[in-house]
Amino acid sequence: MENEKNINNVNNEQEIVCNTNEMTQAELSELLQIRRDKLSALREADKDPFKIVKYNQTHYSVDIINNYDELEGKPVSVAGRMTAKRIMGKASFAHILDYKGSLQIYVKRDEVGEEEYADFKTFDIGDIIGVEGTVFKTRTGEISIHATNVMLLSKSLLPLPEKFHGLKDPELRYRRRFVDLIVNPEVRNTFISRSLIVSEIRNRMNEKGFIEVETPVLNPTASGANARPFTTHHNTLDIDMYMRIATELHLKECIVGGLERVYEIGRLFRNEGMDATHNPEFTTIEAYQAYTDYHGMMDLAEDLISHCCMKVNGTTKIKYQGLDIDLTPPFNRITMNDVVKQYTGVDFYSLTDEQAREEGKKLKLEVKDTMTRGKVLALAFDEFVEDKLVQPTFVIDYPVEISPLSKRKPTNPEVTERFELFIASHEYANAFSELNDPIDQRERFVAQAVEKANGDDEAMMIDEDFLMALEYGMPPTGGIGMGIDRLVMLLTDSATIRDVILFPTMKPID
Repeated sequence: MENEKNINNVNNEQEIVCNTNEMTQAELSELLQIRRDKLSALREADKDPFKIVKYNQTHYSVDIINNYDELEGKPVSVAGRMTAKRIMGKASFAHILDYKGSLQIYVKRDEVGEEEYADFKTFDIGDIIGVEGTVFKTRTGEISIHATNVMLLSKSLLPLPEKFHGLKDPELRYRRRFVDLIVNPEVRNTFISRSLIVSEIRNRMNEKGFIEVETPVLNPTASGANARPFTTHHNTLDIDMYMRIATELHLKECIVGGLERVYEIGRLFRNEGMDATHNPEFTTIEAYQAYTDYHGMMDLAEDLISHCCMKVNGTTKIKYQGLDIDLTPPFNRITMNDVVKQYTGVDFYSLTDEQAREEGKKLKLEVKDTMTRGKVLALAFDEFVEDKLVQPTFVIDYPVEISPLSKRKPTNPEVTERFELFIASHEYANAFSELNDPIDQRERFVAQAVEKANGDDEAMMIDEDFLMALEYGMPPTGGIGMGIDRLVMLLTDSATIRDVILFPTMKPID
């Protein structure tokens, strides 16, 4: 009995969650010590919660609420984190948060026993508890559990943020995502939606006859995209290797091998800046389909995006950061030259390279003397058009100079059958009618290597294995890469990419 008295005599912190932001260091230290003292007392009383290895959880909170008529008066067993507690003499109320939501519990001394009730009163906000009891409604109509047994399953030694303000500082939220998930229900919902989106993409692709494959993360060359790679060293082979910047070339080698519809959902790594839409590691889906072209990839992109939007939001008309976005297919389609002409008045493909450079300078673009009209066109697009594309728009027919892996357009060899999809002023997908001419591909790789030698860190390397694969013959193929993080941002109305990546890249505090 002496040990049980020790548990009950430990000073109780406030019943509601305390605002640690407004506490002095001394007050916080005292609070932390109180919790550790409670744990020590529990262990002395042979009630160490960390010795419990399992708990029979029969229902989730939302399931009980949604099926009240069926479960009323029946025994259930739930488990979760205690987020609120009101001690009222011989009876108390508390709320627990589980995977699906929150539920009230009613604990009465005469029902659970004097010893167990005394223990319950020492539980802290943040503790993980198990509750057995029957389902009922309180006099106010709230669905609750009338507890017959309450058990401490894990002791929280750190207090949660104050309940009315939560964890709001973005830096702290991203660094302490585990706390963010506990105290901000909308964050939990975002990541549940993310999981649903990825699952629906995978299901949809499988339904269309694609097979999911896995390609190497470490590569001897950095190719498949224009990006600066992360470099590492393989000790056994004594060679430098690169974390993949794209999955493209390996997936197209699968097409050469006869796997006619392939895709991969996975992480890419690019050693570049970080902002609202960029993280050094991010998730994409890349897919390749034999015997189709970039029009087939447009149809695929429309289908995947509209399908996922319906699954998450129940409609294809959504709001994103205050903008009304309609994701109902078909999306708008316009050539890069036409859309640039629309916003600048300049038809770059009616000009010579020199004239294009002069027009670029008039538009105050950073034009170099070696630039072709295609490269000046791309600069003008970035500067004057991209932020104007709010509704989903396929910008098609990109200059060959900036599209080293895309097939030339038969009616105009200066442009390629490539598109990028823009929504809410951001790029969401990049796709080609894939270049399958090994001689043309080698020439473009060489041009990229020259640019890399001249200081362009994002230019591609020559990939001899891929060139060899093309020489065996690749059928006409359509390919697409789509950013899953940005798609989740769009469909969950999240402002930054850090809001949809569970553990975004952060600068160490030290």
